[in-house]
Amino acid sequence: MTEQEQQQLFNQWLHQYKALFFKVIRAYAFTAMDRDDLFQEITLQAWRSIPSFQQKSSVSTWLYRISFNTAITWSHKARKHRNTDEMIENIEQVLVEKEVASPDDERLNWLYKEISYLDEVDRSITLLLLEGSSYKEIAVILGISESNVGVKVHRIKKALTLKSKKIETYGI
Repeated sequence: MTEQEQQQLFNQWLHQYKALFFKVIRAYAFTAMDRDDLFQEITLQAWRSIPSFQQKSSVSTWLYRISFNTAITWSHKARKHRNTDEMIENIEQVLVEKEVASPDDERLNWLYKEISYLDEVDRSITLLLLEGSSYKEIAVILGISESNVGVKVHRIKKALTLKSKKIETYGI
């Protein structure tokens, strides 16, 4: 594959699957700076991996694996630097006026915040469900059994439903 062909394929995939990238990014990076950094990491890794794509799975599955694995690696590295980043975030919030979010945005923001509290596997399962993936596809991507996916989905839904009801009832 020539570099020009690789660039053309990369641009096509980036345009076609950018929503997939951003769902993963939003679940692992919580500031604008972090989202930019993670996006760069994921796209760089996708670019580097194009020559090794063997078409054994769909492009979306393959790109999700790259995104997921890159996000996990990035988040482990980012934890080491979290204290410094938090100091910068506080400064940034003083300088930038916050936008007023619509009620729909508040619910979506709440959902992504709750997803961020899940462990890495549960977070990935949730993102894949939001993407519309089947249990079978999720099992293949994560390397777990389909029945295990079903059990985890049930537990995740139950936990998120319980948390949302607490908010509605008690305003917690």
